[in-house]
Amino acid sequence: MGAMTEPAEIPQISVTSLPDDAVILDIREQDEWDRGHAPNAIHIPSGQLADRLADLPDVGGTLAISCRSGGRATRATTWLLAQGYDVANLTGGMRAWLAEGKTMESATDAPPEVP
Repeated sequence: MGAMTEPAEIPQISVTSLPDDAVILDIREQDEWDRGHAPNAIHIPSGQLADRLADLPDVGGTLAISCRSGGRATRATTWLLAQGYDVANLTGGMRAWLAEGKTMESATDAPPEVP
């Protein structure tokens, strides 16, 4: 059996290239999601991703994958690329989204945040 090869470079999508209402896949944990997320994001925690591929949105192009700052999304992007999906890591994750002043929602009474 040959060695598994990974793409030389993981595709990236910058926060500034996406509209505030972009559909992205947020793979953070529930408590992180509740504290702040993009308004049209789809939430599938990274641990559930393999079992919930049918829930991935069809965005008619490349789907941005986000976590807090990019580490988990890079791993998820690598795995989804290997499954044949058109995905890219959202550079800087939700921290970058918030830093750019993009629209966010919270499932709590507090203002949206990315801890």
